[in-house]
Amino acid sequence: MSSLLQGVNLYLIGMMGAGKTTVGHILAKQLGYVFVDTDDIITQAAKKSISEIFATEGEAGFRQIESDVLGQVCAHTKLTVATGGGIVLRRENWSYLHHGLIVWLDVPVDLLYARLAEDTTRPLLQDADPQGKLRSLLEQRTPLYSQADLRIPVNAGETPEQIADQVMQAIPSVLKKQVGEQGSRGR
Repeated sequence: MSSLLQGVNLYLIGMMGAGKTTVGHILAKQLGYVFVDTDDIITQAAKKSISEIFATEGEAGFRQIESDVLGQVCAHTKLTVATGGGIVLRRENWSYLHHGLIVWLDVPVDLLYARLAEDTTRPLLQDADPQGKLRSLLEQRTPLYSQADLRIPVNAGETPEQIADQVMQAIPSVLKKQVGEQGSRGR
């Protein structure tokens, strides 16, 4: 499979709690790639937690740091990258993401809420109605997420390994399609 990808990065997008980090680790191992989590790079570079960055820089400041980090990450190859849930909000990020294969882990709101109910570290969920907030964020972001190369629907009860297997099985179909599109454009 990694020879089919030819070193192209795999970018995992989706809502917070979608399992991008967990599934990303598994995919990196299967592909012989290095795993990177953009949120981890951001917290290491800023020497602050994501919550602290949101508190001091605001969401706009955080999104700029996130874009800067993604720009640096996309300069490398053979990476499986777990991105922050809102990375799709900035147009410039799409130019970075399109350097690789974009996989949307599409998780229903009820499952996201169940996974995140006890998580107090998510700045965007510090809301009187966290489930409603998740629903509105997902509604806002779905048109953006749907621009991914692959959409992997995630259901309750599926293990991260099963989700990673679905991604691995779907990759060849999208790679053949992309190669065909490039050929038809005369490249």
